[in-house]
Amino acid sequence: MNSKLTKFVDALPIPQTLKPTRPRHGKQGDFYRVQMEEFTQKMHKDLQPTKLWGYDGQFPGPLFDVNHGEPIQVEWVNNLPSKHFLPVDKTVHNLTELPEVRTVTHLHGSETKSASDGYPDAWFTKNYQEVGPHFKQKIYEYPNKQRATTLWYHDHAMGITRLNVYAGLVGMYIIRDRHEKRLNLPSGPYEIPLAITDRSFNDDGSLYYPPQPDDPADNIPNPSIRPFFLGETNVVNGKVWPYLDVEPRKYRFRLLNAANTRAYQLYLDSGQDFYQIGSDGGLLRRTLKMTKLAMESAERIDVIIDFSNLEGQTITLKNDLGANPDPEDETDDVMQFRVRSPLKDDDTKAIPQHLSSIPSLKQNNITKQRFLKLVGSTDELGRPLLLLDNKLWMDPVTETPALGSTEIWSFINVTAFTHPIHIHLIQFQVVNRQPFDLDLYNQDGSIVFTGPATPPEPNERVWKDTVAAHSGEITRVIAEFGPFTDDYVWHCHILEHEDHDMMRPMRVIDPKKNDN
Repeated sequence: MNSKLTKFVDALPIPQTLKPTRPRHGKQGDFYRVQMEEFTQKMHKDLQPTKLWGYDGQFPGPLFDVNHGEPIQVEWVNNLPSKHFLPVDKTVHNLTELPEVRTVTHLHGSETKSASDGYPDAWFTKNYQEVGPHFKQKIYEYPNKQRATTLWYHDHAMGITRLNVYAGLVGMYIIRDRHEKRLNLPSGPYEIPLAITDRSFNDDGSLYYPPQPDDPADNIPNPSIRPFFLGETNVVNGKVWPYLDVEPRKYRFRLLNAANTRAYQLYLDSGQDFYQIGSDGGLLRRTLKMTKLAMESAERIDVIIDFSNLEGQTITLKNDLGANPDPEDETDDVMQFRVRSPLKDDDTKAIPQHLSSIPSLKQNNITKQRFLKLVGSTDELGRPLLLLDNKLWMDPVTETPALGSTEIWSFINVTAFTHPIHIHLIQFQVVNRQPFDLDLYNQDGSIVFTGPATPPEPNERVWKDTVAAHSGEITRVIAEFGPFTDDYVWHCHILEHEDHDMMRPMRVIDPKKNDN
């Protein structure tokens, strides 16, 4: 793998906003045609150009910037080679029977019909020569009827999501509404999306992704899926450890953790606070001062950073690696802000205290409580296998909430580490977390609580679509299921886990139609 790269030598790229291929026509809205292509991109000044796959030949892909209530249509065109350039393990999900390169795009956090959701088996190949069993239509429809928020889009093809995303198939998607615009938040050049991820490189600049688990047994195939992946560098908007020149004023940053596995706990080495204003599902109730920001894979955080009194200073966005970090691990640095651009005009943008109203779902009629274990196992080759409720992806559907119903899902994590759990279609609310004796569970399978249920963190008291389910805890979330019926999924968003069966189908049914 590549020797150490110098930090903070490349300017941060700013994703370009995507323009419609065809303007609004009737009720369908603007139409976009986005091509998935192979290309090369220089990710660090001392690296040779890196081969990547990206939407419209970019990593990250172009930024969608749309308005609440204005639907759009997107055709995601697969124009990729027939062979993958990363190591594909064909022993999972019968991949020997499927085309090696398949794609299907999921708009993460979107409330959309199943045919446009990016179901893992709705994949397709170049020119739609082959399609998966759930493929229904070429043109995806996004209603954009939900709250203003930051979403993101990424590949979701069964068994190779980790590789397609690592290759570069990710991008960000912003929904805006009138209420948010009235808050007078930093905007235009002072509102910047930051897609944060990690990557490793070979000496020739190519992406490095391990072909096998560490210390594989003799019977493990090559390539073989691995239980997690942590890159050696942090990458923001497609550049390794970039810097951003800023004016001494307030900026709004929309943060996305787009890493396969890595969790971030971000802080500023200046010691100043972030002003968090939003999360996965949009604005918080009120602005929160946060010294550190914890982000699991797929989570988004919307913050304001005030550089007003820092003219001439350099501030580093850092990642807290914990009490005993590996001295060889350089991913404690993420990017740099250099407050050296002249102030173009007076900063009249405010940091509002009150942001939005979020009604509690606990007032609803709760029709069902589900108790769902996150468990560790091994597959037929003895490799680690993480499962949801001890079921495989191909097992029959067991989560069948009714349209309009409100349910509480309790994630009982009996594994040794945190899993970010994502539920498609809906935004939920975190109810609480409660610790239990994991050692005792491992002895006799009993759940004995070791403390009371605690409320969610202050910045989790908002709409969410991904939640950190910690080891030895029950994490409870509440959701109202809708506005659509049909097939969706829920899964761990550690992509190596998702690809190796830590994903389950979910079917939202309409009782009036006797769906089952």
